[in-house]
Amino acid sequence: MNIEDAPRSGRPVNTDVQSIDQITALIDSDRQITVREIAARLNIGKSVVSEHLNKLQIIKKLDVWVPHDLTEKNRIDRISISDLLYKRNEYDPFLKRIITGDEKWIIYNNVERKRSWSKRGEPPSTTPKAGLHPKKVMLCIWWNWKGIVYYELLPNNETIDSDKYCSQLDKLKTRQKLLALGWDVLPHPPYSPDIAPSDYHLFRSLQNSINGLNFASLELLKNYLDSFFAEKPQNFYERGILKLPKRWKSIVQNNDAYVTE
Repeated sequence: MNIEDAPRSGRPVNTDVQSIDQITALIDSDRQITVREIAARLNIGKSVVSEHLNKLQIIKKLDVWVPHDLTEKNRIDRISISDLLYKRNEYDPFLKRIITGDEKWIIYNNVERKRSWSKRGEPPSTTPKAGLHPKKVMLCIWWNWKGIVYYELLPNNETIDSDKYCSQLDKLKTRQKLLALGWDVLPHPPYSPDIAPSDYHLFRSLQNSINGLNFASLELLKNYLDSFFAEKPQNFYERGILKLPKRWKSIVQNNDAYVTE
């Protein structure tokens, strides 16, 4: 007995193309839809869905955290300010005249979760989390393309405020000197660490370096920071500043989407 279909005349329906188009449409409308949901909606098998997704080279990726759920005004501000700064730098390059300032909490006990070997069936090793209110100190820093200009640590969980900023600016440069030099303050949209050099460059490198480290005192932490900043070559700071135009352009071209790389 032969159970294969016999040849028939007529043009077969290309169900593959139809299914692929339908799958693509479903994914475009809901990026978090599951294979099971696609199969149920189209009344086809999950294996068929998986096969078509492989052909389309579509895979599921873990969503990337972004700093904020932006409002429409936030989006407009990000695009307009990025466009303004990008165009300004094109006709009057100013990146090597920038001094940027920012702040970051530094935790004394930087717990890092690590991978460890174990046999099948054995429970994984445990690592205690840091407390809900870990001992920490705020780092306030000012830097440019050549390196660190000035930084200080605020003890006893003290946070930054307008008075502290004014004090730091007075230490960095006097207001009279700023006026004499003709310096101005560049606009920066809210909720935009992806175009703040300290966030996307300096602090990322610093956090990677202190993961897993414990500091017994403020003095030891400060000594570590002194060494960290001093050991970074000048081109490290330069790279961080010179990434700005590419990031401004990316925000404009991608309709304000966060720069995540």
